[in-house]
Amino acid sequence: MRILICGSLAFDTIMVFDDRFKNHILPDKIHMLNVCFLVPEMRREFGGTAGNIAYNLKLLQGDPVIMATVGDDFAGYHEWLQQHQLDTTHIKQIPGTFTAQAFITTDQDNNQLIAFHAGAMNDCHQNSVYDAQDIDLAIIAPDGREGMLLHAKECHDKGIPFMFDPGQGLPMFSGEELLYFIDLATYVAVNDYEAQLLQEKTGLTLEQVAKKVKALIVTEGANGSTIHADGKVHKIPCVEAKQVVDPTGCGDAYRAGLLYGIVQGWDWPVSGRLASVMGAIKIASRGAQNHQVSREEIQRIYSQVLVDETLSEHAAEQLV
Repeated sequence: MRILICGSLAFDTIMVFDDRFKNHILPDKIHMLNVCFLVPEMRREFGGTAGNIAYNLKLLQGDPVIMATVGDDFAGYHEWLQQHQLDTTHIKQIPGTFTAQAFITTDQDNNQLIAFHAGAMNDCHQNSVYDAQDIDLAIIAPDGREGMLLHAKECHDKGIPFMFDPGQGLPMFSGEELLYFIDLATYVAVNDYEAQLLQEKTGLTLEQVAKKVKALIVTEGANGSTIHADGKVHKIPCVEAKQVVDPTGCGDAYRAGLLYGIVQGWDWPVSGRLASVMGAIKIASRGAQNHQVSREEIQRIYSQVLVDETLSEHAAEQLV
């Protein structure tokens, strides 16, 4: 079943400063800040919400369709997507722009200085959901503001169930606009911080949000996740990772697992546990799209995780 992924495609340039920012920033001079950090370590990763979710869905042998806007510098990323047999039909190049990119500098205390250039992402409203055919499910992930509003309306008008995932884009929207998204959406997915912000902006409790959609999913990092659905609250335990290397893209991996479970018609405890497995697999690798694992290996990890749970046999059978 084809899943439309509306979101960003971006480059992440990650630099490591082998010292502490505080040793080079004078508190009494921050009004005239002029510093240079020597960064001997640097890497460039493929990222963006749409790219990350689609990559993980492909690992599950799903059928993701990316809808995003990119700039003149996209050639290398385009080649990467084609190598991994990801559909690029609805990726639109905006002439004279850069692909969205983040420049991240991290010090020894894991403090980060981040500069983000949205670039072509701001033109995502030039894409239309109406142009995508035979879509069974969609996700509206962080992207350009105008495009997110448009794509949510188009999904609703076209009768395509979709997951609203505001992510770091949540502050762009007013409480009224967030209520608009929730009223159109079939599912809502946020992390625990975003859940608090969502409540403050809309004036709704999580229970009230959950009543407006088929499911409200709240991820809680190492504490697992909570899925509010059908009048029930499902606590999904965190899956212990082989090693904790880089959390970048873990939320996107989790959402890929959820989307896959939804199109398979699985219940929420099963889908949630697969989502947690995908997050644990991702966190053990550096970068958002560098983990390479077969579907058979995902199934093995999934079955192993559930071996001591009462629903293990039922859940393992569904993933086969």
